[in-house]
Amino acid sequence: MIHPARIHKLNDKPVRQSGGFVLYWMQQSQRAEWNHALEYAIERANQWTLPVAVVFGLMDDYPEANERHYAFMLQGLEEVFQTLEKRGIGAFIGRGHPADVAIEAGKEAALIVCDMGYLRHQAEWRARVADESDCEVVEVESDVVVPVETASDKPEYMARTLRPKIHRNLNEFLQPLASNCVAAREWFQGLEKLSRQVPTIGNLKLDRSVGAVKSFKGGTAEAKRRLKQFIKNSLAVYSDHSNQPQTDDVSMMSPYLHFGQISPLTIALEVLKSDAAKEAQDAFIEQLIVRRELAMNFVWFTPDYDQFSCLPNWAKQTLKNHAKDEREYLYTREQFEQSQTHDPYWNAAMTEMRVTGFMHNYMRMYWGKKVLEWSPSPEEAFETLLAINNKYFIDGRDPNSYAGVAWVFGKHDTAWAARPVFGKTRYMNAAGLKRKCDINAYVEKVERL
Repeated sequence: MIHPARIHKLNDKPVRQSGGFVLYWMQQSQRAEWNHALEYAIERANQWTLPVAVVFGLMDDYPEANERHYAFMLQGLEEVFQTLEKRGIGAFIGRGHPADVAIEAGKEAALIVCDMGYLRHQAEWRARVADESDCEVVEVESDVVVPVETASDKPEYMARTLRPKIHRNLNEFLQPLASNCVAAREWFQGLEKLSRQVPTIGNLKLDRSVGAVKSFKGGTAEAKRRLKQFIKNSLAVYSDHSNQPQTDDVSMMSPYLHFGQISPLTIALEVLKSDAAKEAQDAFIEQLIVRRELAMNFVWFTPDYDQFSCLPNWAKQTLKNHAKDEREYLYTREQFEQSQTHDPYWNAAMTEMRVTGFMHNYMRMYWGKKVLEWSPSPEEAFETLLAINNKYFIDGRDPNSYAGVAWVFGKHDTAWAARPVFGKTRYMNAAGLKRKCDINAYVEKVERL
C-alpha cells in the first residue's frame, strides 16, 4: 500500500469504465523500481485486471536542457524501458510536449497516474493534464522521503525550522516499497502510434552547445553501483570530508536524484543499514533528506524561486545598500564560463563543472559567492549563476539548484557582519579555503581531468 499522504487527486473526474489500461505518465521519477507512482498504477490496474502502460513525453526543447542533460537521461530511460518490459508493463515514448503526450495517451485509459515535480512548469503541466483529460488523474509523490506538504504547509525559514518537522515524520515514511506483479499483460488500444524504443540522441533536435560527459553514466544500475561504492569506501569519513573537495568522498547521487533514476528512500535505507558510525550516517541523512527537501519546500511554496525577488527582505535590503560598492574585479558571463578569472581555485571549480557536469558541494558555495563578488550588481550575479548552473551541471534545473543559488544571496541563512559588496550575507574567501582544505590538491585533481 502507498501511504495516503503521497497520493493527490488532481481532478474530480471518474474512472473511465471503458478504459483498456491504467496509464502512468512518467516524467520526474524515471525508474522502474522503488517508484510509488508506478506501484500505485499497478495496484489500481490489478483491481480491474487491466494492464499498465507507461508513457514518457520526450520534447526536443525541454526548458534549459541541452545535449549533456539529454544524454544522461536517455541512458537511464533505456534501462527503465528494459526493466518495465521484463515486468510485463508496456513502455512507450511520445514525441512532443509531455502534457500533450499524456493527454493523448490517456484518451483510452481508465485512469491516469503521474509522478510529482516541484518546479513551476512541472506543476502547470500536471494541472493541465488533469483539466483536459476526461478521466481521473492522480499524482503520486515519490521523489522525496517525507511528502512536501506533510512536512510543512509554508516556506521554511531555514534548515533548523524544517529539521524537526522532517524528523517527526521519518519513521512513518522511511519505509521500503514493495514491488507488485501485474495481473494483466495485453496490447494497449490507442497507443499504437507511440514508439516502444527510446530514441538515440542523434535523432533529437537539441541544443548541442554543451556536450555529454564521460564522467557520469545515466541509469538506476549505475546509481546503485556508485551508492554501493560510496558506502563501502567513503561513508565512514563523510562527516569529516564533506568540506574536503580534494577528496572524492561524496556520494555523487545528485545527478541520479535529479532525473529520478534512484529513489531517496533507496539511498537512505542503504546508508542506515550500513556499518558506518551513526555520526557519519546522520551527516549524510541531513544532506539527503533535510537539506534536499528544504529545497523542495522552497520551490513549492515560492513561485518566484528563480528570481532575485525570492530572497528574504533583509538580504535584498543589505545587497541593495551595497550595490554601489566598488568591485575589485569584474567579469562577464563568458569569462566566468571559460574559467578566465584571477583566482585559480575558482577557475578550477568552474573547469570541473564545465568538463564533468559536477562540482563538490563545498566548492559550489565558494563558486557562487565569488560570482556575487565579481559581478556589476547582485541581480546580474543571480542571473549569471542560474544560467551557468543550469547549463553545465547534470543536476542543473533542480530544486537544489534554485535553493543553492538563492543561498548565495542569503536565503536559508542568517545575517553576518556587514562587508563591502556582500553586505550582511555570508562571506567566503580563498584564505578560508586554504584553512579548511587542501585546495591546491583540489586544483591538481581538476588539472588531471
